[in-house]
Amino acid sequence: MIPDARSTGGSEPDAPPAAARPAPSVKDRIIEALMELSAEREWDDFGLTDVATRAGVSLSEFRDAFPSKGAVLAGFARRIDHVVLGQENQTLADEAPRERVFDVLMRRLDAMAPYKLGLQGIMEHVRRDPLTAAALNGVVLNSMRFMLAAAGVDVEGNMAALKLQGLVLAWGRVLDVWFEDDDAGQARTMAALDRELSRGETWVARLDDFDRLVSPLRIMGRAMMDARRRSRERKPTVKPVPTDDLDAGIAL
Repeated sequence: MIPDARSTGGSEPDAPPAAARPAPSVKDRIIEALMELSAEREWDDFGLTDVATRAGVSLSEFRDAFPSKGAVLAGFARRIDHVVLGQENQTLADEAPRERVFDVLMRRLDAMAPYKLGLQGIMEHVRRDPLTAAALNGVVLNSMRFMLAAAGVDVEGNMAALKLQGLVLAWGRVLDVWFEDDDAGQARTMAALDRELSRGETWVARLDDFDRLVSPLRIMGRAMMDARRRSRERKPTVKPVPTDDLDAGIAL
């Protein structure tokens, strides 16, 4: 006999508990700790032990996850990359490349917004430390490569490195405006990004023109190098004279 729901108080069966959110990984905890400390102190005022303590991990666990504070920054950049790359936006597929890049980079700023204060402190340190600046430049360059790919703009060819470096420098100037932009609409930031992308279009066009200009010279240079290599390969080798024959000749 099936029990009457009224006999049990008429209550519905309890819904299954919602799945618990997975605990953050050791790497995520370390990244969060470093960004928190960067918002509270200057970069040189906290060390690995401070980050490990804030993250609730041992130094051994820290070492397994990252070799340095700079490596944690690279991990943070990759995490932001994943956030942006996971937000596919098909509505801009028919837009001009510049508009698509604008949208992707604004989404990157949105993903970075919770860490704005910490990032500002880090950037102040980077400007005073050329070694950190050089290392971070490579990290940002790789991020920009993927941001362009997300916008459907693949940068390849002879001038790819220069184009990417130009975008890295432009991105740094946009961040300077973003750090000081407290407006919820981010009007100043969007204007700065639009301005930098406009300049970037001019820069890329000039690089492409230069590449086309020097392309015949590049082809000629490669042809000359190939000819020299083939000439060396065809050059007859001189067989060494046996030392016994030399000794006999001298004796005569």
